[in-house]
Amino acid sequence: MPTTLRRTTLTLPVAPVGPENPLPPLAPLDEMHTIDEHERAALPPDMARQVGYAPLRSVLPTRILDGYTRERASASLDALVLENDRLRVTVLPGLGGRVHSLHHKPTGRELLYTNPVLQPADFALNGAWFSGGIEWNIGATGHTTLSVAPVHAARVPAPNWGPHPPAAGGDMLRLWEWERLRDTPFQVDLWLPEGSDFLYVGARIRNPHDHTVPVYWWSNIAVPEDERTRVLVPADETWYFAYERRLRRIPVPEWDGVDRSYALRSEFPADYFYEIPREERKWIASLDEQGTGLVQTSTDLLRGRKLFVWGHGPGGRRWQQWLTEPGTGGYAEIQAGLARTQLEHIPLEAGREFAWLEAYGPLAVDPATLHGDDWAAARRHTAARLEETLPRADVDAAFAAWLPHADTEPETEGDGRWLATGSGWGALEVARGGHKLTGTPFPRETMGEQQRPWIELLTKGRFLDDAAGAQPALTASDPGPSLVSDAWRNQLECAPSGPVTDYHLGVAQWHAGDRAQAVRSWERSAAAAPTPWSLRCLGHADAYDTAGGVHPERAADRYLAALDLATAAPAPTLAAFVREAVPVLLAAGRASAAADALELLPPGFRLRGRFQLLHAQVLLANGEKEAARAVFDEGFDVDDLREGDEVLGETWAALTTEPLPARYDFRMRPA
Repeated sequence: MPTTLRRTTLTLPVAPVGPENPLPPLAPLDEMHTIDEHERAALPPDMARQVGYAPLRSVLPTRILDGYTRERASASLDALVLENDRLRVTVLPGLGGRVHSLHHKPTGRELLYTNPVLQPADFALNGAWFSGGIEWNIGATGHTTLSVAPVHAARVPAPNWGPHPPAAGGDMLRLWEWERLRDTPFQVDLWLPEGSDFLYVGARIRNPHDHTVPVYWWSNIAVPEDERTRVLVPADETWYFAYERRLRRIPVPEWDGVDRSYALRSEFPADYFYEIPREERKWIASLDEQGTGLVQTSTDLLRGRKLFVWGHGPGGRRWQQWLTEPGTGGYAEIQAGLARTQLEHIPLEAGREFAWLEAYGPLAVDPATLHGDDWAAARRHTAARLEETLPRADVDAAFAAWLPHADTEPETEGDGRWLATGSGWGALEVARGGHKLTGTPFPRETMGEQQRPWIELLTKGRFLDDAAGAQPALTASDPGPSLVSDAWRNQLECAPSGPVTDYHLGVAQWHAGDRAQAVRSWERSAAAAPTPWSLRCLGHADAYDTAGGVHPERAADRYLAALDLATAAPAPTLAAFVREAVPVLLAAGRASAAADALELLPPGFRLRGRFQLLHAQVLLANGEKEAARAVFDEGFDVDDLREGDEVLGETWAALTTEPLPARYDFRMRPA
């Protein structure tokens, strides 16, 4: 059959992502993949430079997504299906362009781990993330802020190339968006040559600016795991990173008496970043007891390969249950990236691009060799079977055939060629920068309400909400996202002062590290129009700005003033203010005020696990240990528990010396 591309829907039990948290994320990034200067100094010089290059300060200008729960209901998700006579690929354009399924027709096998539910959890840089399939991670160390965001999608002509000529070109699925943490547009082209057992993926990241930008990319592939699943890679060493935040070079496959090429033999969650020699072909495979499974390979630019395991310990098992339905199979992740480790960022010079090609497909090897004691033999045999199945030269030839098609413009009208629409942020950046991005259009009409005030600032030199006689927008209603790049901060600094302008300017200055100026801007905003937004920012500065001096009492006062003004806000907005205020009030020794703040919550929010945990902490601060213990005994689930967060264990330890109940055991490292 010729390659086809069609729309469909996928029906799953879904916990909706919920609304954005409207409070700009001013706190430093809490990504777990960091090491201290002592650890970095011990790394090879090139790796050490890239580990220390352009670390992310916060997830601004994106917003935190923490409005989900664990209540799921059947829902239909928009999906796109790319299909030939060998493979069927299902893609979710509304969820970061995630490849949900890669089904191999001749064998009837699903090559990926496909999650039977969509359950957000706090793993992305900005919160909500879900497990399963193939995820395109761009931006900075961690899961992309686009994990659950829509991307643009269109039908474009595929290259007239294939491993079994003659090969008709057919359709190619293009996904693209503007990555906002680093201000870089990117595209992912999915392509199935006629008769091919492999999905080809052409990827490109562009720097349209006049300055160098830091770049990060990892293709994250969820694969089924069991006791006999083995991960093969052309390496004899790996950089081991676990949640003790150390990066160590260890041998492959065995270390500390354990063969760690089997995902379930590690006890705790861990990353294995493989040291692949430059001259070796770049590939990674996950193969089962019978020697069958998935292989991923690429052109050489995508040099890194990684295995992530949850391990067999109670914390890792609890996380696996948390992310899906109890009783379903577990998964591991095999990944491919631009750098050797995910702690690194790579410079992309002005006006340049990174482009590469990946291939995903089935692989079958001799199980006795695969599971034998000779790692070198197993590795060589797997590499030979890959070369027979998909020669390295074919991958290079496919890349050469695809690259001229990367600039092909998608048709925007007729025949359903524009298949999905992403955000309006790319269109706003194109309008500001005048960028010409062939192949990935960002039409002006994609801009919406969130972009409206910023296009006004760009074209009129001011926010209309700050214009003379206009009612200030900074009441209990959401003032909208703040933009923080150097270019937008310059726009804000050139605009006339006003409560809206000064509020957003303060956020941009805070992000840039100019804390004193940020405070002055928020003070001007609050003086012109007292609102919860600027008061909350001032309270945050008082509570957490160690360079400018921490002022717990003043921080508490400002958060209480912000709460007073936020009581008329929509329920999710009020809940966001309360969630931030309670820890600040507790830090100032105002447990009674913290209890009063929790009483402001709408009834539907009081029972959520995050606020039950805060309730227990308030009771504990008031000396009511038995009442706090009763909250735990009754049971609650913190829907948005952060990866690596040990707050449940810490709070429990303050209540009792008893072992932490399994329900609350999400520990990702040894005690």
